[in-house]
Amino acid sequence: MRAEGNRPVVGGSLRHRGAELVYDDPGRGPLAVYAHGGFVSQEVEDRMGLFDWAPVREAGQRLVRYDARGHGRSTGTLSDADYTYASLADDLLALLDHLGAAGPVGAMGASMGCGTVLHAAVRAPERFSRLVLLIPPTAWATRPAHARDNLEAADTVEREGAAAWLAAGDRRSRPAAVAGVPEFPPTPAERVLPCVLRGLAQSDLPAPADLVALDLPALVLAWADDPGHPVSSAEALVRALPHADLYVARTRADVHGWGARVARFLARPEP
Repeated sequence: MRAEGNRPVVGGSLRHRGAELVYDDPGRGPLAVYAHGGFVSQEVEDRMGLFDWAPVREAGQRLVRYDARGHGRSTGTLSDADYTYASLADDLLALLDHLGAAGPVGAMGASMGCGTVLHAAVRAPERFSRLVLLIPPTAWATRPAHARDNLEAADTVEREGAAAWLAAGDRRSRPAAVAGVPEFPPTPAERVLPCVLRGLAQSDLPAPADLVALDLPALVLAWADDPGHPVSSAEALVRALPHADLYVARTRADVHGWGARVARFLARPEP
């Protein structure tokens, strides 16, 4: 057991489709689940100081965060297909079953986690009450180039090691919204990393025609000047979803304020 602020957090795990998924659960309050982005973990996100979820917990939400398969404390498999957004959505739905979620829950997801949440919501919309979609990944028309980059990265990792791939990435400029945020090596083990990269290369957000039918309130939080998470994808996502609002961060202070905005959104009375 550990603590977040003044609230004890109990660790747990779920065995599902060949992997052990590790999660932290404060144990009381309205349930909300959070799916992190690719290559990080709960611990790494906390060490980065990127998102501040204290306002969500202080508002009384039972915020369950978990490490995606192959990331952080969760174990992984050596199948590319296990790391597609659709496959990761299956993990999320299994976690809701494991947690005993009797009614709809709030769902939050960043980047890869955004894709995870959207695929889960399209598949089982009755399981969710509202969605928080952070830094939506490049999608639809802009996705193929990103997919090619991921495939090339997987080849590089297998041929030259993860360090060579990371060195190439170090030359890219970073958005102002994450200026000063420390970087960490990817949490997937080097033998798993090519599978994660190829799984993400096979992924895309659900088709706009499927999102149009998703009758759930959604909060979309993007930041500017990030080719992997372009504002154009966030805008297209908001156009597709029937009940979505978009906020774009341009500074680190803007991102720091997301926690309070999310807390208000999750606590908003049902329409």
